[in-house]
Amino acid sequence: MKRKKHWGGKFGILSVIAVLFVSVLFGSLGSPTSAEPEPAERIVEEELLHVQLEVPNADAAMKIMEMGIEFDHGIHEHDGVYEVEVTATPSELRQLETYGIEVHEVLMTEKQWNERIAEMNAVLERNESAILSEERLQILRANHYTNQSASFLYVEAKSSVGASSSTALTATWTENGVEKSATLARRSDYGEYLYHWFELPVEEIPTSVTITSNQGATATSPVEEWLGGVPKPGKPNPHYVSDFIDSYMTPTQINERIDQLAAEFPDLMEVIQMPYKTNGYRRHAQATMGGFTNTAVVVSSIVWGHEGGNGMEVEFVNPGGANSPLTVSVDENKITVSLATNAAGALTSTARDVVNALNNQAGDLVSANTYRGNTGGGIAQVWSSTLTDGLNGPEYVSREPATVKAIRIGKKKDGSKPGVLGYAQEHAREWVTPLVVMETAERLLRNYAHDAETKKLVNSLDIFLIPMVNPDGANYSFYDYNMQRRNMTNHCGPDGANDFGARSAWGVDLNRNHSVGSIHDGFIGASLSCTSDTYAGPEPTSEPESRNIVWLADQYENINFGMNIHSHGGYFMWSPGAYDANRETLPRPSAGEEAFYWGASEHILNRIQEHRGTVIQPTRTGPIPDVLYSAAGNSADYLWYEKGIYTWNFEVGAPLWNPATNRWVSVGFQPPFEEGHEEALEFANGLIGLFEVAYQHGKDKQPPRSTINPGKGTYKGPVEVSFETSEPATIYYTIDGSRPTFESPKLGLSGTREPAEKLLINETTTINWFSVDPAGNVEKNYNPSGNGNNFNSAKITIK
Repeated sequence: MKRKKHWGGKFGILSVIAVLFVSVLFGSLGSPTSAEPEPAERIVEEELLHVQLEVPNADAAMKIMEMGIEFDHGIHEHDGVYEVEVTATPSELRQLETYGIEVHEVLMTEKQWNERIAEMNAVLERNESAILSEERLQILRANHYTNQSASFLYVEAKSSVGASSSTALTATWTENGVEKSATLARRSDYGEYLYHWFELPVEEIPTSVTITSNQGATATSPVEEWLGGVPKPGKPNPHYVSDFIDSYMTPTQINERIDQLAAEFPDLMEVIQMPYKTNGYRRHAQATMGGFTNTAVVVSSIVWGHEGGNGMEVEFVNPGGANSPLTVSVDENKITVSLATNAAGALTSTARDVVNALNNQAGDLVSANTYRGNTGGGIAQVWSSTLTDGLNGPEYVSREPATVKAIRIGKKKDGSKPGVLGYAQEHAREWVTPLVVMETAERLLRNYAHDAETKKLVNSLDIFLIPMVNPDGANYSFYDYNMQRRNMTNHCGPDGANDFGARSAWGVDLNRNHSVGSIHDGFIGASLSCTSDTYAGPEPTSEPESRNIVWLADQYENINFGMNIHSHGGYFMWSPGAYDANRETLPRPSAGEEAFYWGASEHILNRIQEHRGTVIQPTRTGPIPDVLYSAAGNSADYLWYEKGIYTWNFEVGAPLWNPATNRWVSVGFQPPFEEGHEEALEFANGLIGLFEVAYQHGKDKQPPRSTINPGKGTYKGPVEVSFETSEPATIYYTIDGSRPTFESPKLGLSGTREPAEKLLINETTTINWFSVDPAGNVEKNYNPSGNGNNFNSAKITIK
């Protein structure tokens, strides 16, 4: 029923209500007349509710005033209904209903209000307590860099009271003799304060930058070059050949290229047939009969569409007579359902009845269910459909389960050389990523004969490359739905979205399907919904594509390094990759491991920059939670935590700077090939940079050295002891006088994106320690599992 307007439509009632609203605010109306009921007495024991009321006319609005209920907010008109907000008790609201006034929405209860006030006060108290404490201000990073468009100044700073929104940091520096300044933005994620930062184009590189906090602290740091010492863009030497890609490549084309390379370079390359076949680029043929209501029936072929399901006909017919039974008949490839009727000849078969009949009488050909869990109580409709799997790939694209292929390159492929893994296209829509891998493979193979650096890498390493983890999803992305992220496996059951209309929402996010940091264990950044783009699957490692990654890491234990290649955004990241609802991350790497990640990253990012000057920004470099978000169940975390493989995550496709608009421009998952081509070439540089890191790692036989500062001695009062190492190395230590082992505490980080922690020594203590580098070399050749005592030791005496 349409609500009638009163007093001349909108202007009339809004004007009256507005006058009443203003009058109450200023007390001009006075008391009600004696002919009207007395205002209702407020019952103090009742809970107050803040609600939005639907008011039909000015008379009803007057009743609100007469009851002593004040308007708490403005007046709104929404779809012909006039709404006001009030605070009232349940009893008052029941009385208002007798005047035709309805509660449209409960905006807040008194309990919710009190909870929010308490929460706010707690935050204020916490912030006030933090601000009253002495502030510690650190400049974590002060860098400059120049890319193909401009020069930039980038700064990260961290205040010990930065979690409070009232803490503001300001940067000042000198540029061409003029003092410049900028306010830093506060960066936090899932409730944790990370740091303050800014990034701006500059005309001249400043020598230093000063950060000032509005709480009083200051800090100054020199400005250093990010990715310093980069050679000019260009080929590494005149004889180095590259650029072996000329278009995006479908799974069929990639497999053909892999086979061609294996035939051409049998001494350097072999193809590993991964053991777990995918589900295949295939679907059951389907139709939804009768519309998307409780009358709808979803029909699916038992066989796959390409095996006979496509073209199967299903028809619901009216028999045209009274008291007809519900019947199902099959004539070769056609199923006819004759719907039941009553004595008057009206149809009586419900959707549920038809579902049961189809499953009972044609279950060898089709399965049927109601639409998305609907009870199916509506009367089935006369309908006719031809089943189809909806797949548009050409006939030469196989519909059978696919074998994922890995490329193995090396002169000596017997497991004796350090292994490196690069894998791409877990996410189907990321078309550039397999090009990175294929370009890299061809560079290694085609430069081996005449380029000394390439020969060194191929002779010294065991290189594993998976251009295409997810061939089924990739085919679907190319031929059916370009934004497909997942594989094609449909885990939506008959009570869920298993119908044809949901076909582009099926599949498992293969980078959320692993067993470490999984949503099944309480970590966030994935979904349990079978139609979510981050669906983690019914259980960890449920998908064959994920099991292939696990199998490869298990089968080839010499793999020490990995690169998971994704797009887009220009990120460069490593573990931990997930945190729980309290933002408790998976265990952070030790301070030494983190230092190695950073050091190796600088080399790899230098290689990326060589091609056309692309700089992966400092703010997009680091552990995944620090620069992006939580990604529960990602494959890189599995490789790091379960297999001990140093694994990075590329996100190719860095934003491009537009000087005309003074902003970064996103390139997207499938940029024009001209841009995708450049991305593939520059990140192939980066992947080869990873091989160079692995090569140096394999050569490292030199044990690290370490010292403490301050050293042994006597001190007045507590001291903070820091460790210094000759190279990135993990410190194992004890402070109880015991012999340090691999079970002893490891020196960690002092905080997110902060340096190594320091040990606060309050009383006389003997610190025993040793260091281990990423290659496994132990300081002084100390054997932590043996009985020797050639570890470091220092006694700190506190008077």
